[in-house]
Amino acid sequence: MEWLDRLNSALSYIEDNLGSPPDYEALARIACCSPYHFQRMFTYLAGMPLSEYIRRRRMSLAAVDLLQGGKVLDVALKYGYNSPTAFNRAFQSVHGCPPSSVRAPGASVKSFPPISFKITVKGVEEMNFRIEHREAFTIVGVSVPLERELEKNFQVIPKKWAEAGANGTLGKLAARMSGEPKGVLGVSNFDTVTRQGRYYIAVASEDDSGGLEKFTVPAADWAIFPGKGPNESIQELERRVFTEWLPTSGYEYGDAPDIEVYLSPDPQNAVYEVWVPVVKKKN
Repeated sequence: MEWLDRLNSALSYIEDNLGSPPDYEALARIACCSPYHFQRMFTYLAGMPLSEYIRRRRMSLAAVDLLQGGKVLDVALKYGYNSPTAFNRAFQSVHGCPPSSVRAPGASVKSFPPISFKITVKGVEEMNFRIEHREAFTIVGVSVPLERELEKNFQVIPKKWAEAGANGTLGKLAARMSGEPKGVLGVSNFDTVTRQGRYYIAVASEDDSGGLEKFTVPAADWAIFPGKGPNESIQELERRVFTEWLPTSGYEYGDAPDIEVYLSPDPQNAVYEVWVPVVKKKN
């Protein structure tokens, strides 16, 4: 399964470069996707952010080095920490003790072995979806840059939604809605040329008056998954799409933005669709 092989190749690259800052672009090239998408896939599959996994692996190996007689400063530098304070903080957060005490009587440390991905077909709960082709369409709205580290976006994006609701932007967007898909959109776009990403809160429309930003979503085939429930439930649906549906679907992730379509924005009982760009796998 090429998709799974690429992800595991990216894991091997991580393991070979634990002493260097994470190279999200290199990992994305290995996995044949954007850095944003790779980190999201990793989080869904591993159950933790990529940065947390790297930190745990570094500190697991650092503990072994210290137990074998390594000096704290040398070990810190080996795993990319130029500051002993930062290394001490990271080590304690994983092991619950400072690095200077690992050889003390009664001290214990944790081991976090490297992970690998495999697919387990569960089939516990059905997933409704449809495949649609859409020509390019224009959206207008407001946006924020996507951060390099995925978990930072979990703070930035909800804050932007709250701001858009409080300052009247969502009402302004609803009044300009004139195209398909209907609903308020959350659009995650990563530009493979500039290596920059943006998240748009927008609607399908050509009316960019009032200082709204305009963006053209390219033509693509989309796998569309309906859902409803509290806003947090959309993340669970996305997790299932990427870990259960996509690996065995006959499709691969396409080169286009991810889209969340909010048909009813009630935070406690939202009605929404998840749009995932797809291309058919080549035989």
